[in-house]
Amino acid sequence: MSTPRVGLIGAGGISRVHADAWRALGAEGYVTSLQGAEEIAAEYGFTFVEDVDALIEAVDIVDILTPSSTHADLALRAIARGRDVICEKPLADTAENAARVVRAAEEAGVRLFPAHVVRYMGEYERIKAGIDSGRIGEVAVQRFARAGAAPQSPWFFTESTGGGVIRDLMIHDIDQAIWFAGPVASVYAVQNPPTVDDVVPAPVSSHVVLTHENGVISHLHASWVAAGMPFRTSVEVSGSSGRLRYDSAEDRVSRTDTVITAASTDYLPPMSPQESPYYAEIADFMTALDGAREARITPAEGVAAVAVAEAAYASIATGAPIALETLEVVR
Repeated sequence: MSTPRVGLIGAGGISRVHADAWRALGAEGYVTSLQGAEEIAAEYGFTFVEDVDALIEAVDIVDILTPSSTHADLALRAIARGRDVICEKPLADTAENAARVVRAAEEAGVRLFPAHVVRYMGEYERIKAGIDSGRIGEVAVQRFARAGAAPQSPWFFTESTGGGVIRDLMIHDIDQAIWFAGPVASVYAVQNPPTVDDVVPAPVSSHVVLTHENGVISHLHASWVAAGMPFRTSVEVSGSSGRLRYDSAEDRVSRTDTVITAASTDYLPPMSPQESPYYAEIADFMTALDGAREARITPAEGVAAVAVAEAAYASIATGAPIALETLEVVR
C-alpha cells in the first residue's frame, strides 16, 4: 500500500494521537464526527467528511475512535464494505458483540486490529521479553495498577453502554495480564463506590483478581480520581527466581505523570508522534497490512479482554467469581 487513505471516525481527545501517527506515517487522512471533526481536519491537513458512510466509501482503512458502545456497529459497517479496521479499545461493549465483529472480518477477508496501546510501551515490552526469556523463572503473581483523573465525557459514566472504570481504564491492564500470563479461567471483582442506577461514580476504584488457566494470579487495580491528579501506572511480575517491575512515578527517563488542566479533553500524557506508543501501534498495524508479519495483538485477544471486563462486572453484580467458560464467546 503506497499512500494509505485512512478515515478517522471520532474527534475526541484520543483522535489527536492517532492523527499524529497517521500524519507521521504519510497517510492521506479523512475525518468525521458529530462534533470536532472540522477542527481535526484543519489541524492535521485531513479532509472533513460529512458522515460515516461517505467516509467509509472514501478510504482504505477505518480508524474507530468513538464511545465504546458504538464500536461494534461502526466496525461492522466498515467491514461490510471491505475496509480494514483499527478499533480503539475495547473492541466492543460486550464480548458477544466483539466476537461478531471478529467473525465478520474473517468472513469478509479484511484485517481487524484491536488498538491496545500498552503493548507498545517500552517498559511493558521489556517485562514481556523478560518473562519470555525465563529471566524470573516461572511466573506466579502479577500486580497492575492504573489511576488518573476521571474523564470528562458523560458516556464514560454509563456502565450499560460501554462506560465504567474497568471497561475503559483497567482494560489496558487486563490485556497486559493476558499477554504476560495467558488465558483467564475465572474473575473476581469489587468496586467502591458501587454503580447506582447505571451511573458510575467518580472518584471510583475497582480491584479485580484473575486466575489464569496456568495458575498465575493477577491483581489489577484501577481508579478514576479527582481532576488535576497526575496519571500513574505500575506493574510487577513475580516469578520463582525473581521479579520485574515498573512504576511511572519512579521512572526518571520516560516520566508519564501529567497534571490535567481545566481545558484538557483527555488524560493522555504529552508525547511527540515518534516517541508515542500510538505511533508504534499504528506502524505495527501497517506492517501487518503489508504482509510482512502479524500484528502484536490479534482480534481474538481483543475479544478476550472484553470478555474478562464483562466477567468482572458480572462478578461485582453477583459478589462471586465468574468462570470464563460460562461466557459464550470466541476464545
